[in-house]
Amino acid sequence: MVTLTLLEIVLAIDNLVFIAILADRVPAAQRDLARKTGLAFAWLTRLLLLATLSWIIDLSTPLFTILERTWSWSDIILTLGGLFLLGKATYEIHNNVEGESASCENKSDPIGFISVVVQIALVDIVFSLDSVITAIGMAQQLSIMILAVVLATMVMFVTSSPVSDLIARHPTVRMLALNFLLLIGPALIAEGMGFHIPKGYLYVAMGFSVLVEVLNQIARTRSAVKAVEMRQRNP
Repeated sequence: MVTLTLLEIVLAIDNLVFIAILADRVPAAQRDLARKTGLAFAWLTRLLLLATLSWIIDLSTPLFTILERTWSWSDIILTLGGLFLLGKATYEIHNNVEGESASCENKSDPIGFISVVVQIALVDIVFSLDSVITAIGMAQQLSIMILAVVLATMVMFVTSSPVSDLIARHPTVRMLALNFLLLIGPALIAEGMGFHIPKGYLYVAMGFSVLVEVLNQIARTRSAVKAVEMRQRNP
């Protein structure tokens, strides 16, 4: 159970990053609600998938063959999810670099809020499928799977707000998170097409990037402190 819980937490990282990025698109007063709604969808989706184990197994049943490649519902969902992540990350990076996205700090847009929640719910299905397949492969008892998913979701609830605040405060961290989605998108597409990419490679790359960014933030903070000290010494 401990091993599965830790794996579920690791697999939830990309889901958490996506929720944090999308929640930043709604007014500040609605962001916490958007995050919690997205996490609730992630939790419910995982539990519903676990409750229909036979259906999950049927998702891997071949449906049709194109150019000697057999496709199942699982392959289709992963491929479409990867394409959506690629498109969404590219769109967000374009808006951040070009500065075309209007600020939504002081306006309420219920349609925009619903759109964000729907996008979170759709991507939750993709991430939940990966998470549940991992749980089925590791555990034999449904109670162990459900408990591991619940614990991992609780960790997501606790860390969602700090992660979202960090992404909102630091543009470089936000850009780094968007690039994580660009890594995850092709991995999901490859998985859907039958090419397995060990997620360890992705997480090592992401971890190294996070380490570099942490060092950059420390260096930037020290430079700001030194600048303040210099101004105090030479008023």
